[in-house]
Amino acid sequence: MMTGGELLAACLVAQGVDRAFCVPGESYLALLDGLHGGAIEVINARHEGGAAMMAEADGKLTGRPGVALVTRGPGATNAASGVHVAQQDSTPMLLLVGQIARDMGGRDAFQEVDYRRLFGGMAKWVDEIGDADRIPEIVSHAFHVAMSGRPGPVVLALPEDMLADETQARPGPRVAVEGPLCAPAQAQAAMSLLARAERPLIVAGGSRWDDAAVAALQRFAEAWDLPVGVTFRRQGLFDGDHPSYAGDIGLGINPKLAELVRQADLVLLIGGRFSENPSQGFTLLDIPKPRQGLVHVHPGAEELGRIYRADLAINATPGSFLAAALEVPAGRRFTERRQAARQAYLDWTRTPPGVGAVTMAHVVLQLREAVGGDTIIANGAGNYAIWPHRFLRYRPGMQLAPTSGSMGYGLPAAIAAAKRRPQAEVFVFAGDGCFQMTSAEFAVAVEHRLRVRVLVCDNGMYGTIRMHQERDYPGRQIATALANPDFALWAKSYGAAAFTVARDADFVAALAQARAADGPALVHLKLDPRDIAPGRTL
Repeated sequence: MMTGGELLAACLVAQGVDRAFCVPGESYLALLDGLHGGAIEVINARHEGGAAMMAEADGKLTGRPGVALVTRGPGATNAASGVHVAQQDSTPMLLLVGQIARDMGGRDAFQEVDYRRLFGGMAKWVDEIGDADRIPEIVSHAFHVAMSGRPGPVVLALPEDMLADETQARPGPRVAVEGPLCAPAQAQAAMSLLARAERPLIVAGGSRWDDAAVAALQRFAEAWDLPVGVTFRRQGLFDGDHPSYAGDIGLGINPKLAELVRQADLVLLIGGRFSENPSQGFTLLDIPKPRQGLVHVHPGAEELGRIYRADLAINATPGSFLAAALEVPAGRRFTERRQAARQAYLDWTRTPPGVGAVTMAHVVLQLREAVGGDTIIANGAGNYAIWPHRFLRYRPGMQLAPTSGSMGYGLPAAIAAAKRRPQAEVFVFAGDGCFQMTSAEFAVAVEHRLRVRVLVCDNGMYGTIRMHQERDYPGRQIATALANPDFALWAKSYGAAAFTVARDADFVAALAQARAADGPALVHLKLDPRDIAPGRTL
C-alpha cells in the first residue's frame, strides 16, 4: 500500500521527472513526504510565480513537462503567471496544486478556488484527482496532453485528503509522444512550390524542436541556399553567425526584413503560429488568405487555418517535415536573395552609439565578443531586451526568453537552466523593474551556488511604458519612475559577488570578475534614462 502522495511521486519518477520547483504548502504535505529522500530534486522557490517560471523554462530546455508544486488559493493564483508563459510559448508544463479536502467543496472553505474556472482558458487541460486509485491514469494523460500537438500547461488539483488515502495502484509506463509525421507526398508538394518560387523565405518558430530538427533546418537552408528568419524570441533555432540567417521577426524588426516578408512569394512557416508580435500586429500576412504563397507546418492541427489559410497546410512536427523535405533533391538555389537578406541583417546589427556614461550598445558588443561555447542568455521583458535580441549572435539553444512578454522571467529561467545544464555559462539580462518582480529568487541561486551572471539594466524606470507615455501622452509621465536600491550591495548581502558599472570603461573588468565567480554574480549597470532604445532617446 502507498499513500496518494507516495504514488504521485512514484508516477512522476516513472515519467522521467528528476526535478520539481515549489513553494511548500500544508495542502500537499503528503506529496512532499512522498518526495522525501527520493529521485526527484525539489527546489524551493521564494514565490509561486518564480517556481512556475522555473518549471516552464525547464520544459523549454527538455521538451518534457517542467513540474511546479504550489499550495491552494493564493499559491495557485501566484503561479498563474508561469502558466500563462507556458500557454503563450507552447511549452509543456505540469502544475500540481494542493486543494481543500473533498468534503469541503462549495462552502468557500479556507483558500478554496475552482481551478477549472481559474485556469480553464489558459491551460490545455485542468482536472482534479478525486480518487487516489486514478493517479496513474490521470498523470499519464496529463503528460500526453502537455506534449502533444501544440504543447502547453496542464493543471492538476490535489485534494489534501486524497493524497493521504492509501492505494494499491502502481505507476504507468513513461509517456512518449511521437509525430504527427509529414507524409512524403506532402514534403514533395512543398518542395514543388519552393522550386517554382522566385522570392521564398523560411520562417522558423514555435516549440517541439530538438537538436536534430535544428540541425536539419540548417542543412535544408544550405541545400536551397535560402534566407531564414525566426519568430519573436526563437533565436535559439538558428545560428546567428550562419550566412543564411536573416534575423528575428518580432518586436523592433529590421525594416528590411519586414519588407522581405512582404515581398516574398512563398513563406515556409515551420513550427510557428505567426501571431501578433512576429506578424507586426497581423499586418505582414493578409488574413485569412495571405497574398504570399504559404506553406504552414505545425504539430497542432488546431493551429492550421486558425488565422491564415495556407496554400499547403502540413500537420507535422518541424523535425518530421524537415527530414522528409531533405529527401527531396533541391531544385534550385536562391543565393542572391539569401546574400541580400544576410547583408541587411549585418547592417542592422551594427551597434549605434548610445547616450550616457554606461551604454547598452557597449555592453552587448563586449558580451558578444566575450562569450562562446555553451552559453545560455535569459531575459524577461522590457526595452533593455532589445539590445541583446538585436545585437548578440545567438546560437542554437542559447536563447531562453518568453514570447509572452512576461516581466520577471529571466532570473527564474536562468536558475532552471543552470540546474539543467550546469556546464553552461548562464547570463541574465534584466531591467530594474523586471528584475525586482522575481529578485527574491536570487536566494535560490545563492543557495545552490549556481553560475548565474545577472546584468541588471538600471535606468530608474519602467522604460517601455515610459517610452510609450512619451510617444502617446508627451509630458504626462506617471507611475513609471522607480526608486531602486544599490543592487550590488543588495547582492552582496546574500554573499554573492557583485559589481557596479558607472562607465563603459568599467564593464569589461566587471564582466570578467563576474564570470570568474564561483557561484552567482550580479553586475549593476547604471544606465542613462535617455538611452531608451537603439538609436532612440527620451
